[in-house]
Amino acid sequence: MSRATARAHANIALAKYWGKLDEGQNLPAVPSLSLTLDALVTTTTVEFDGGLAADELSLDGRAAKEKEKKRVVALLDQVRAEARLTARARVTSTNSFPTAAGLASSASGFAALALAATRAAGLDWSRDAVSALSRAASVSAARSLYGGFVVLPAGGKSAEPLAPGSHFPLAMIVALTRAGEKSVGSTEGMIRTAKTSPYYAGWVEHAPRLFERIKRAVLGRDLGVLGPAMESSALAMHASMFAADPPIVYFSPTTLAVMERVRELRGSGIPAYFTMDAGPHVKVVTLPEHAEEVAIRLAECNGVLEVIRCRAGGDASVADAPAGES
Repeated sequence: MSRATARAHANIALAKYWGKLDEGQNLPAVPSLSLTLDALVTTTTVEFDGGLAADELSLDGRAAKEKEKKRVVALLDQVRAEARLTARARVTSTNSFPTAAGLASSASGFAALALAATRAAGLDWSRDAVSALSRAASVSAARSLYGGFVVLPAGGKSAEPLAPGSHFPLAMIVALTRAGEKSVGSTEGMIRTAKTSPYYAGWVEHAPRLFERIKRAVLGRDLGVLGPAMESSALAMHASMFAADPPIVYFSPTTLAVMERVRELRGSGIPAYFTMDAGPHVKVVTLPEHAEEVAIRLAECNGVLEVIRCRAGGDASVADAPAGES
């Protein structure tokens, strides 16, 4: 097979990842736990073609910039080395949601790329090995190989499935609060935080304790414990960024308004809890029976551009695999 198409879902960390143990190896400094989402999907096709002079990359219908191609080519080079290929590749990737805006598009993007590239190159790798390949390009991508609740240990080379989404059915409502790409990329932001923030050491020390609380809450299906711990993880991560030099502030006024709306919802008896990644958008976790009301209330916030209703998504898969294979 010299051509393959793969689909992968973005994942949102409930216990946050921020910081690397070793930039060269791209290993996470803290453990993380995520939920893979059904509505946020990347579809990527990789075709190795001996007639190409260089790798080609198209993102959402446009030719990729050189900076965007760098990590893609590095991953393809790893695949070529393992498969003993010399052919360049034509890569076409599309997202069902905004790219590079703090919605984990790099996670689903590199997970789909790693799966499609290995299959197109004829490599019959395990899911664990593909997870490790994607992690080398984007740490959070390791988790997008799996559906449901997923763990990536501190220093881990690949992610581990924790529980299927059906174990603890949750809804996640994504509130888009600003258009366009974020001003500081995640990799740049992590490096700056680690080098300059006096709060970074505290984050690295405290994050594993929050991770354990969140893991126990997921396994115990306890939203009353999960929600506050999830909010603490997000706010502690952002606090370390606020103290960087210069500060990294992803929040917009609408971000804060949505956070306040979530607190109002809880005050009215609706279990709803927020989290934010490295971007301005707010993700709100609630029970499925409250999803519609939460979505309506978030959409009413001044400045919210769109709300996306999500539930747990499945494993990354090869679109043109034989029936029953993924």
